[in-house]
Amino acid sequence: MPDTIITVVGNLTADPELRYTQSGRAVANFTIASTPRIFDRAANEWKDGDALFLRASCWAEFAENVAGSLTKGTRVVAQGKLKQRSFQDRDGNNRISIELDVDEIGPSLRYATASVTRTSGGAGGGRPQQSSVGGGQAAEEPWAASGGAASGGDVWNSPGNYNDETPF
Repeated sequence: MPDTIITVVGNLTADPELRYTQSGRAVANFTIASTPRIFDRAANEWKDGDALFLRASCWAEFAENVAGSLTKGTRVVAQGKLKQRSFQDRDGNNRISIELDVDEIGPSLRYATASVTRTSGGAGGGRPQQSSVGGGQAAEEPWAASGGAASGGDVWNSPGNYNDETPF
């Protein structure tokens, strides 16, 4: 059966909880509260709908990046696979839990700004060197070359280079 992939927009209910398995692999667990806004035609106003509280987790260096970058209250956009887990509670009752195995997550920039720093490691990253969410200036991207389009730099932000010719 194929995985069920969803995207959730919501707020973290607490700081991500970073733990390590016995083998030393990191895991970050957190809850995303997603509350839909519903227009009440009778009252002619927007109201909050019923909140969805979705437990989520991510692993390895990704987990360390999440724990070091996101905090309680941060509005996030998360995408991942829904997983169903069966277990018995303390009273011996069978329960089912639906959780999100996160593939991608980041702060929502609708009501905030973020400063992004690439990690130094494998294809997808490593440990973050700097990260902040909120106000402030964006960090300079280490992958951006300086200079204009002619020197192979950033063609979109090159001052004084306004010809109609596409540089690629």
